[in-house]
Amino acid sequence: MDSAGYASLTRMSGLKNEMTAIANNIANMSTTGFRREGMIFSEFIAALEPDEASLSMATADVRLTDDSQGPLTATGGTFDFAIEGDGFFQIDTPNGPSLTRGGAFTPNEEGELVTLDGYRLLDNGGTPIFIPTNATGVSMAADGTLSADGLPLAQVGLFLPTDPTSMNRADGVRFQTEGGIEPYEDGKILQGFVEGSNVNAVSEISRMIQVQRAYEMGQNFLDKEDERIRSVLSTLGR
Repeated sequence: MDSAGYASLTRMSGLKNEMTAIANNIANMSTTGFRREGMIFSEFIAALEPDEASLSMATADVRLTDDSQGPLTATGGTFDFAIEGDGFFQIDTPNGPSLTRGGAFTPNEEGELVTLDGYRLLDNGGTPIFIPTNATGVSMAADGTLSADGLPLAQVGLFLPTDPTSMNRADGVRFQTEGGIEPYEDGKILQGFVEGSNVNAVSEISRMIQVQRAYEMGQNFLDKEDERIRSVLSTLGR
């Protein structure tokens, strides 16, 4: 296969990865705190023999997370929290601290606020948040300070990665970072709300159609290239 065939084949491989990301976005349109994922295409150029042209190949292995605000939905839940603006909640997982925008929490048997997966929510000092079992009313200030029966309990922490490019998606709504995590003081937390997915169904379906057409164009090019090579070999073999 010549360099044109390799270029087309690698581009099709990247388009396949992008189609997988789009399908995952569409599947999570209703997932609380989900952030849309895209792909970044890049070019890899390899030097060949001195009398040959260079080989250009495409790759799409870098995933890009859309950090735009998702819609806020009122639930009235005491332990449903939504972030307005930047920042992430920090939760404690077996693999270390993770960041999330999913704000649906509930007290566990020990009174600690946890995610639906059972991971503990951490305050601004990195400590699990405890809700007394006999508390009759829990309220939250805009800065994340939780109070029970008028007495302050803890402040829900908001955090940002020191290097946003080091964030890796651990699952649908959880992220881990290879760099550090620092407190974010300017965020606003709303009680009784959750942030929905920031996936736009119309744009995702439109992009899916574009990717599918681009993939088909690449397939047609490879088919025609195969026919051309076969024709040349048939002519030379006569």
